Amino acid sequence: MRSSEWWKALAALGLEFWLPLPLLGVLFWLGGGTVINYAIEQPQETVAQLQANSQLETKIPIAIVSIEAEIHRNQGFSKVEVQTINPNLKKLEYEFRTLEFSQVEAAIAQELGLTPDQVRPLIRYEIKR
Repeated sequence: MRSSEWWKALAALGLEFWLPLPLLGVLFWLGGGTVINYAIEQPQETVAQLQANSQLETKIPIAIVSIEAEIHRNQGFSKVEVQTINPNLKKLEYEFRTLEFSQVEAAIAQELGLTPDQVRPLIRYEIKR
């Protein structure tokens, strides 16, 4: 008889709904943890593998204003600056291990995706000792 009075008091306060909620929360927490642990422990096969040692090569269409090449005879390299009209890409800088004009033109043409004949009228050389 005491238990029915106790149950009536709980029912009057609406606690028969609220008291099981913490128990349900603990059950969901334990059950969810078990499911997550099971899912994490399962081996997953990867479809695509990453290649970390590859470099991304992009070609940006640029309008070239001028090409200035400094040939450093004593150091054995040529430093090239390419001035562009593109507002996002004002200047490109390259260094080549060559000192001959034709080889510098060919290297610049290859980097810019042009022919040496297209590079020749735009280039200006400066020889540094």
